[in-house]
Amino acid sequence: MALTQSFQKLNNGDKAPDFSLQGTDGKTYSLADFKDKESLLIVFMCNHCPYVKAKIGAIVQLHEKYKDKVAVVGINSNDPGYEGEGMENMKGFARERNIGFPYLFDDTQKVARAYGATCTPDPFLFDKEQKLVFHGRKKSAEHSNPPWGAPSSGLSNEARVGFRRSPPFDFTQGDFLV
Repeated sequence: MALTQSFQKLNNGDKAPDFSLQGTDGKTYSLADFKDKESLLIVFMCNHCPYVKAKIGAIVQLHEKYKDKVAVVGINSNDPGYEGEGMENMKGFARERNIGFPYLFDDTQKVARAYGATCTPDPFLFDKEQKLVFHGRKKSAEHSNPPWGAPSSGLSNEARVGFRRSPPFDFTQGDFLV
């Protein structure tokens, strides 16, 4: 495992690239499935990455707390032949960690390339129109202007951390996609 930095392919305001991917629940998902939410958080992740394992609890909590407003989607773009990866291992990972959001399999890595995802976890936050408002490390973002509304939206500062309309890009660091 190598600590890898992501690179910026999508710019703020760019539309999320569409996809059609199967989830651990057997359903096939596309961007249209998340159009009714105020925000869409896509996290490129995998099963074996220690950085994902360290953050998955927080991602699950975020989903549970804000699922009425924010659609959270996990996408695994790792080689299915890599130890611990592949759909069956994803199902086990999702079950063991109580992942209640769609966990999708990008076995060709085409979706990861379209987004510019190169490491895990690699978060991309989109607004109601599914335009990019944030890509990078959650801890580096500021506490203002969440894409789902003003601070009066009832969401705490905790929920707004990492979600700002036009932050400077800050490289995500994590495990290299294999």
